[in-house]
Amino acid sequence: MCRWLAYSGTPVLLDSVLYRPAHSLIDQSLHSRMGVETTNGDGFGIGWYTPGLPTPAVVRDTGPAWNNRNLREISSHIRSHLFFAHIRASTGSAIQQTNSHPFRHGRWLWMHNGAINDFHRLRRDLCLRIDPSLFADIEGSTDSEVMFFLALTYGLDQDPPAAVARMAGHVESLGREHGVENPLQMTIAVTDGEGIWVFRYSSERRSRSLYYSAEVETLRGLHPDLTFLDELSDDSRLVVSEPLSGLPGAWIEVPEATYGLVRGSGDFLQPFVPLSEETVAVR
Repeated sequence: MCRWLAYSGTPVLLDSVLYRPAHSLIDQSLHSRMGVETTNGDGFGIGWYTPGLPTPAVVRDTGPAWNNRNLREISSHIRSHLFFAHIRASTGSAIQQTNSHPFRHGRWLWMHNGAINDFHRLRRDLCLRIDPSLFADIEGSTDSEVMFFLALTYGLDQDPPAAVARMAGHVESLGREHGVENPLQMTIAVTDGEGIWVFRYSSERRSRSLYYSAEVETLRGLHPDLTFLDELSDDSRLVVSEPLSGLPGAWIEVPEATYGLVRGSGDFLQPFVPLSEETVAVR
């Protein structure tokens, strides 16, 4: 599988999150504690937003993150208020640059940990559901990118939770038609540069790990010795596949079958339920 993180808040240098924590994402690329694989070396990517520019920048590569000099160089010089980072462990698709996350379309970024089981059997039918006007923009061969373009087809621009729910419902319905047991496993982050939507769900109700950071004000009270917290605004938050440190009280697990919005202070978590085509039609 994979590991990822999403940050929103006070503009910070990317390396302050990617490299400096005790169990940073770079450390997780070699020593993941909660992933299916200990090593995530099948590519990496970062995507970030710059105020005043209409689309995010994306840098992706096929090698491991732990020894990439270019990643080290740019992350110590790029400051952003919202960014994604992903380290990949392939579930079968090719190790190539276009298969590394995050994926971009217009102002949207998308990254995923998990898999569509038996994707090779479902791929054709899933792709036929993608809006023809979007299909030509698919660059890679992963299930993750197909999920993204299905969500775009189902109205990601208008209603992200409903679009992802319809995508998940379609994957599960199609999986059942093909006799695939537990078709979907996903933790997803998606953003338009304003809010970050996160989703944790699997057909078998045993989803991959996902955590978000406690509010900065809470962390200041728990750890007054961490002076760098004084530099962060109260609405700064991280969502991660696994905690970046062992600080007590710093990390809160996203519950099973849940989605949420990271934007400003306060937590917004709701149950996540896939929407079948029948349910959408009734609505």
